[in-house]
Amino acid sequence: MINEIAALTSSTDGVLKASSTTRYTVGAPDLGGTQNAAEASFTEAMAEVSQGAIDKVKQGEAAAIAGVDGQASVQQVVEAVMAAESTLQTAIAIRDKVVTAYQEISRMTI
Repeated sequence: MINEIAALTSSTDGVLKASSTTRYTVGAPDLGGTQNAAEASFTEAMAEVSQGAIDKVKQGEAAAIAGVDGQASVQQVVEAVMAAESTLQTAIAIRDKVVTAYQEISRMTI
């Protein structure tokens, strides 16, 4: 999940790097504006991130059940559960930021 978030932030870095390297050229640089925007929307990106979080939590639960059944080692169970916990904490932090942003927008005067 963190990799998906990092991929979202790195896509803006590419635009910034492209604009800084073309600063001294003649004419407007072609940054691929609407073409890149049509490829991945915010909704699709958030859906992918949330689906990844759900899958990671399910893997943690499956590892815990396998550990109880004796099919997985304690180390495997702990690693899977810790990864699921980290993913859940990240998802909660993103949710809190989205709720805070929504509240700020709702308080704005028009």
